[in-house]
Amino acid sequence: MNRIVFERLVAEALDTLPEFFRDRLDNVAVMVEYWPDQETMRLAKVRSPVELLGFYHGVPQTKRTHNYGLIPPDKIIIYQRPIEMRCRTMEQVRTTINRVLRHEIGHHFGLDEEQLREIEGH
Repeated sequence: MNRIVFERLVAEALDTLPEFFRDRLDNVAVMVEYWPDQETMRLAKVRSPVELLGFYHGVPQTKRTHNYGLIPPDKIIIYQRPIEMRCRTMEQVRTTINRVLRHEIGHHFGLDEEQLREIEGH
């Protein structure tokens, strides 16, 4: 799949978020990269780039203090190649992007992996 189509699917996933959440994505950039870098893999505690579908880099809203401001945006990165490797159809790619984006947005709102797994039913 080419990058433009994949980015369009990510944009669509953002557009389908409930307005309540979209309005509260404060100082967050959502980006697409092909693969995670070594530092991100270390932070995520994964050995293979295939294991990581997305990652939140930033300060969760629950950790922000009154001093939070004038800093670069947090980033949610969606990794194209690992998602494509797990999916056979465009619909599976779309569904996976939606799931990964919502998971990473959960981190932005202060949820940890255990809480997200419980919410996601894993």
